[in-house]
Amino acid sequence: MKSKGERISHLVSQLQEGAVTASPSILDNRYYRGFFQCWNEQRYYEAHDVLEQLWLKTKSEDANFFKGLIQAAGAFVHLQKQFQHPTHPKHGRRLSPAARLFRLADKNLEQFAPERHGLDVRALRSTLRAHAEIIVSSQYEVNPWSPETAPRLELA
Repeated sequence: MKSKGERISHLVSQLQEGAVTASPSILDNRYYRGFFQCWNEQRYYEAHDVLEQLWLKTKSEDANFFKGLIQAAGAFVHLQKQFQHPTHPKHGRRLSPAARLFRLADKNLEQFAPERHGLDVRALRSTLRAHAEIIVSSQYEVNPWSPETAPRLELA
């Protein structure tokens, strides 16, 4: 049985075409790029797991940057599950944890605005705050996520 790290490494190798570069730039890191690919495919759980592999090995100031991105993906996992199963006993109650994760992600990403490692952090934070506000102002009744309106993240 493969470890979680081995499973994620295998997933990342399937996501990324071509060889992994030896560049020291985060923009060239296969886990960083894999996060965005999974996110844009609405595979938030996998995006979370992929970037977690990089975050766990990071001792620099980027640790909070990666943590914020992981929390954002986690929030969208909650919204996606609630959207897919709104009456399910567990999944139907995911709006509150999503709003909490949106706020935590926003706080962790704040110091990195307006841009970090090719990502428009200011725009992402705006998206996170808008989603949290919709949830909270609806008294945790409205899920702002749908497959058609899912946010995309592009690297510069």
